Amino acid sequence: MAEKVTLSKKDRMAVAWRHQFLQGSWNYERMQNGGWCYSMVPAIKKLYSNKEDQVAALKRHMEFYNTHPYVSAPVIGVTLALEEDRANGAKVEDAAIQGVKVGMMGPLAGVGDPVFWFTLRPILGALGASLALGGSILGPLLFFFGWNIIRMLFLWYTQEFGYKVGTSITKDLSGGLMGKITEGASILGMFIIGSLVQRWVSISFTPVVSRVTQSAGAYIDWANLPAGTDGIREALTQYSSLGATGLDVIKTTTLQANLDSLIPGLAAVCLTLLCCQLLKKKVSPIVIILCLFAVGIGGRLLGIM
Repeated sequence: MAEKVTLSKKDRMAVAWRHQFLQGSWNYERMQNGGWCYSMVPAIKKLYSNKEDQVAALKRHMEFYNTHPYVSAPVIGVTLALEEDRANGAKVEDAAIQGVKVGMMGPLAGVGDPVFWFTLRPILGALGASLALGGSILGPLLFFFGWNIIRMLFLWYTQEFGYKVGTSITKDLSGGLMGKITEGASILGMFIIGSLVQRWVSISFTPVVSRVTQSAGAYIDWANLPAGTDGIREALTQYSSLGATGLDVIKTTTLQANLDSLIPGLAAVCLTLLCCQLLKKKVSPIVIILCLFAVGIGGRLLGIM
């Protein structure tokens, strides 16, 4: 009886490393098949010593394949388990291997976008941009290292998960597991984007609604402040209790102040929803950006923004 051949951790790590370049030879005929085949080469060389068997294995992995490049890792893990079984004498047909790949790539493709593109990347990007705007070099470093560390760990551990559970993982894909993951990631992504609106979208309406003369004690009486540092200390003390409205005897209320007293950030949210609606109606993002520029410049010249 021939000795059983198994894929070592080193072999599987070589596959995982190559799998990062899944889309390196993307084509319109069979999509990611070239990158997939490239990823499988270390395993095929280990499992099949015969040249003809290696060629046959490479040929069956040149079939059509297309899914999200990150969630492809569990698919390749299951495929490694199938190839290992086949190399050790199990009756695993070419159609069975291709069927598992096709059966998994569809449900998983819908998970990758909401989890990675619409949730993880905006979160890391927002954190990195916040630090960068404060002048910290940690901003771009956080995004670069955070993204790549999470990406590589996900690729490795989900590949290992697929390899260890083998074909049994496909039983979950037709149920509600993938739907729940997709729905949860979408909700989290929308929550994060919504929380960033107040921070990144700024609108200020400048028209004056009212001018009111304040009573004594409601504003800082600059003429009667003590001289020198004592006057500065007294002004700061009064400002801390009176706020910005205490800087002048005339209290000026703008339209933006009234809106903020009702619902802070209301205008920013409305503008964001309007842009989303326009995008949903297939309006070009370039057109939306140019319109925002025009409205902003026009509002500034007219004195309303």
